[in-house]
Amino acid sequence: MRNRYIVAYDVREPKRLRRAHKKMQGFGDPLQYSVFACSLSKKELVMMEEAISEVVNLREDSVLIIDAGPVDGRGSGAMRTLGAQSDVRVDEAAIV
Repeated sequence: MRNRYIVAYDVREPKRLRRAHKKMQGFGDPLQYSVFACSLSKKELVMMEEAISEVVNLREDSVLIIDAGPVDGRGSGAMRTLGAQSDVRVDEAAIV
């Protein structure tokens, strides 16, 4: 089963911020520069957490992971956008 996760990060150093964004592109779709929608299995969630932890400095930066629920259930309709919408794929994310 895949769940929809919203991942937001606050990275204080520009080089780490760029690396975090590039790393997250392999796990989901950007909603904003530091916010991603990811459809992940439990195994992929662990892989994403390990990958982002290698890039950010957890003493200075923070990563917020919100579980919006199953992609086939609540997770697909848990987000609303006001204003210009991002193109978020509903299908599975490709792990790079």
